[in-house]
Amino acid sequence: MANFLAQFLSIKNSCERLVIAVEDVSDLWPLVKKGFEERVPFKRATLNNKTRNPVFVDNLPAEFILTTDARLRSRFPQEQLLFWFREPYATVILVTCEDLDEFKTILKPRLKLITQNDEREWFIVFVSRAPPHNDQATKLAKKVYARLEVDFSSKKRERCCKLDINGPEASFWEDLESKITECVRNTLDRRIQFYEEEIRKLSEQRFKPVWSFCNFFILKESLAFMFEMSHLHEDSLREYDELELCYLETVNIAGKQRDFGGMEHGDDQAALLNHQKKPLTQIVQDDSFREFEFRQYLFACQAKLLFKLNRPFEVASRGYSFVISFSKALALHESMLPFCLREVWIITSCLSLADATAARYSNGLVGPDIEREYYRVRGELYSLCRAKFMRLAYLLGYGSAIERSPVNSASLSMLPWPKPAIWPSVPADASSDVLAKEKMLLQVTPRVEHFGIQRKPLPLEPTFLLREANRRRASLSVGNASEIFDGRTTSIDGSGSAAAMSRTNSTPGSFESSIDRPMKLAEIIVAAEHALQKTISDPSLWASFSSLDEFEQKYLELSKSAAENYHNSWWKRHGVVLDGEIAAVCFKHGDYDLAAKSYEKVCALYSSEGWEDLLADVLPNLAECQKILNDQAGYLSSCIRLLSLDKGLFLSKERQAFQSEVVRLAHGEMEHPVPLDVSSLITFSGNSGPPLELCDGDPGILSVILWSGFPDDIMLESLSLTLNATSNADEGVKAIRSSGATILNPGRNTITLSLPPQKTGSYVLGVLTGQIGHLRFRSHRFARGGPAESDDLMSYEKPTRPILKVHKPRALVDLAAAVSSALLMNEPQWLGIIVKPINYSLKGAVLHIDTGPGLKIEESQPIEMEMYTYTDTSKSANGLNDKNNTSTDMETQLTLKDGSLELPGWASDITSVLWVPVRAINEGLARGTSAGTVSPERPSVVDGLRTVALKLEFGVSHNQTFDQTIAVHFTNPFHVSTRVADKCSDGTLLLQVILHSQVKACLTIHDAWLDLQDGFVHTGQTDCRPTSAFFPLVVPSSSKAGILFSISLKTTVTEEEVKAMNPDSVLNIRYKIDGNRNLGSHTPMSVGTNGSEDDVTQLLTFKSAIVLQRPVLEPCLAVGFLPLPSGGLRVGQLFTMKWRVERLKYLEEENKQDEVQYEVNASSEHWMIAGRKQGHVPLSIKQGSRIEISILCVPLTAGYVRPPQLELPNIGEANISCNPAGPHLVCVFPPPLSSSYCIPAS
Repeated sequence: MANFLAQFLSIKNSCERLVIAVEDVSDLWPLVKKGFEERVPFKRATLNNKTRNPVFVDNLPAEFILTTDARLRSRFPQEQLLFWFREPYATVILVTCEDLDEFKTILKPRLKLITQNDEREWFIVFVSRAPPHNDQATKLAKKVYARLEVDFSSKKRERCCKLDINGPEASFWEDLESKITECVRNTLDRRIQFYEEEIRKLSEQRFKPVWSFCNFFILKESLAFMFEMSHLHEDSLREYDELELCYLETVNIAGKQRDFGGMEHGDDQAALLNHQKKPLTQIVQDDSFREFEFRQYLFACQAKLLFKLNRPFEVASRGYSFVISFSKALALHESMLPFCLREVWIITSCLSLADATAARYSNGLVGPDIEREYYRVRGELYSLCRAKFMRLAYLLGYGSAIERSPVNSASLSMLPWPKPAIWPSVPADASSDVLAKEKMLLQVTPRVEHFGIQRKPLPLEPTFLLREANRRRASLSVGNASEIFDGRTTSIDGSGSAAAMSRTNSTPGSFESSIDRPMKLAEIIVAAEHALQKTISDPSLWASFSSLDEFEQKYLELSKSAAENYHNSWWKRHGVVLDGEIAAVCFKHGDYDLAAKSYEKVCALYSSEGWEDLLADVLPNLAECQKILNDQAGYLSSCIRLLSLDKGLFLSKERQAFQSEVVRLAHGEMEHPVPLDVSSLITFSGNSGPPLELCDGDPGILSVILWSGFPDDIMLESLSLTLNATSNADEGVKAIRSSGATILNPGRNTITLSLPPQKTGSYVLGVLTGQIGHLRFRSHRFARGGPAESDDLMSYEKPTRPILKVHKPRALVDLAAAVSSALLMNEPQWLGIIVKPINYSLKGAVLHIDTGPGLKIEESQPIEMEMYTYTDTSKSANGLNDKNNTSTDMETQLTLKDGSLELPGWASDITSVLWVPVRAINEGLARGTSAGTVSPERPSVVDGLRTVALKLEFGVSHNQTFDQTIAVHFTNPFHVSTRVADKCSDGTLLLQVILHSQVKACLTIHDAWLDLQDGFVHTGQTDCRPTSAFFPLVVPSSSKAGILFSISLKTTVTEEEVKAMNPDSVLNIRYKIDGNRNLGSHTPMSVGTNGSEDDVTQLLTFKSAIVLQRPVLEPCLAVGFLPLPSGGLRVGQLFTMKWRVERLKYLEEENKQDEVQYEVNASSEHWMIAGRKQGHVPLSIKQGSRIEISILCVPLTAGYVRPPQLELPNIGEANISCNPAGPHLVCVFPPPLSSSYCIPAS
């Protein structure tokens, strides 16, 4: 079958349309030919694809050919099967007949003979030539056509149609087109099945030795070509894809050595879009094809179909992938191919793909995503072409003209050198060219960077070209480095010359030498140039390497094309990067305006992405362009941005040069001065501590941290900072300014600004503005306050923490007494004053203390101040001295001067307590009471109150004052009450003295004695001591203790003694107190000593007056509590409480009064009194007279409660006999249960 390859190609090239055979039985074709041919191509056709799915085809091409034509007669049976795609797809039989007998005898047998071939699709066209006015002829024609339909049509398929030449023919042409389409569809289905079966048989044998790819190719492409003729381009494309995969399988079969191809002249020009560049008969090899040409042929066929499908974007995408994969195949055979054919082929293929797709593509053809992907692929094609173009230019000595930018270095340093089997040698007549190249290389001068920046040039080669070229020379292995680099021959071990080593020149040409020295760089370039000239067959491409100007023009064209396509894709950053390469060429040729615009886009990209290393490479070029263009504002901004980059990217002297340019322009005369944004260079923040707190109207000093990125000190002629209110947007900004010039050191600087009074609110830092020379600058970036040692820390985060808080007029501080319980009267005590700042600093505050009457400050003692710590009273219930409970980290002793003292700094923002030594003075003696009374006559609390007036001056300028007067309670350690415990038969009275502790401290009694008033004497004791002396006696806080004295009445009293009689007895107690000043009373400090409380060993003395009355043996009034209601008492139930008062005898103290004053006392929590609580009732002075006192009451709580008590205030308790004798309890029941009922209405 492979022998038919040439014939197959010729048939394929000559066959473009589907063939419709015309069997002209009645010689009618000249009559109807014009009408038939005017109907092609068929406008609408429905065909079946390979998967038997209907496909609508527009403009189906077809060609009518008579069966007598030589093109259909000169075919052999084998050819008809092999090239079945060119056979007719339908047969149109033209007949006419005007006689029914003639039809039966002549026409019908002939038609039967023609239609007996089952493999042909046919139908009959009956042409009627009867004149319209001849009814007889018209009837005969109808009869013949009716007979024709009966004989050749069936119910399943209509095979006949009628064309009336002299009548209307509109419906005929539609019928004709539908029947032709049906025949074509059936024929196409049958042939597809045939080809699939044959291809399947060959595919099953493809791993056998007898298998031939040529046979498979002819069948596969025949099927693909048949699809293409039928306009089933998708199916045709699929066949070519499968054909490519099958071919790659055969190529990769190990053990078969095949010629790769690519050795002929002109093979350097890619044939990706020209499938007719080389006939397949020229690239056939045994049973297959050469890979170099055939793979390009297959892609060209695929691209042709994609263009017909109007999918140029897919051509570009497939083409780029094909170029990448095919370049790998070229790399495997590079040693056998002409010099640099791989690079040249990639260049031509990328350019041809880009040009062809651009010519056939129109915007809006596809969706936006596919469109952006299309432009990306085109950008990749131009970028790949650009890299290969630069590689060839470097080989030709144009490396100095290539910008050593990061993108070029990344492209070329990873791009390997060409790998020929033998590096080309210098032609014999190229000595002048070598000298010219050496001169050109010596004349190359490195570009002087702006600002004197010294940077190591980026590489443009993977390895040294000199070493690579010499290594690939056949007669020279890897020699020593000095021989390769400078061409001088030295011995490896120093004992001999390398000339003694015999070497043979194996490079092509007639040059012969016994010593093959390494080639110099100029010789390598000239050799590569001559070899490359032989490889490149495209004159326009070689013209791009003819001179440096031509190279730069082509290089600029490729860069612009790649950048433009990247800009239209979603890889816009690649386009911006290539704009930088365009800018470098523009800068080199003096087009500074265009170069600056391109550099600005590149710098903006690098800055937004944070690529500071790349920005440091491009930004100096932008600055140089701006300086040449006299763009002072842009030049200043570029210098600031250079200073803002990482310090490790430039040397110190380079950064100093940047700063000197900024200072020079700032102090010079600028034509158009503009504010300069230094946000990336000078940042600011508040202190790391809490914000400054002020009150409305307070001035202050604001401390701000500035971070300077300048390498040296720089002077700021003025500096101002705005404050933004966070709560009120309408408040606007408020600027605070420095008083003079400020010098910023590199790194961290702390400056202070005078803060005028601000309105109420919270403020954050806004914008920093200032002036350097004549140049105004601004910074709106904020630095995070870091530790003092991190001078290089610069963070650009907007602060959320306020730097200033101005409070509304409110309570800024609170002064209160530290202890609510009583202190000791007439003893030195620590008065605690709590100083509590309320979110306001008390730094430098002054406290004025003024004591009220009856209270004085012990000036001999220092005032103590410590941090306030809450003390739980339950933890000090034992009464031990707990002074050390407070923290000792913050304790200070202060001295009162003229009634004032200054608070220490540590107490400015924490709650502290001030301990002032005071003494409350009370010259009178404490008086005791009689025990057992309902309302003992205890001293009033008001008698022990003392006041202290406090005035605190605070704030920045002491403009805030706070006045407070606190009340302090002082009391005696004991309250004394007495009662007669027993009366002996001999007249001796046992007097019990009950001591009630009135302080929150532990009292220890060491001694006690009673100085009796006249009329009483001690019995048994001569030292006035108690009968039971269990000392020391400990009295805990809020407890009682009793002391028993034995006394008796003095029997005889003279009149002189009565006149000098002392009315009171005095109880003397020697005691010691152990308490905590944080809780209340405590051990008095030593006055006049060093102030240590532990040194105090003396006992304290307490005196109390006791009134002793002679006992009354018979009472004069009896008060009785009458019984309660029998039903008991309930909460909320009203009842009457009654008492009976009876006169037992007449009392002279009453002065013959016939009425008694009464008073009812009851707890308001337990009882509600409805009647009068006090008043006068009549009571006769006669013995035995009685009266009842009643009052309405309502119980409020259930349980056992104390009932209301009736008291007679004007009569002593000793003259009243009560029943019951003492306080008692009554039972109160809960209230009765109650329920509510809902009675339905009748």
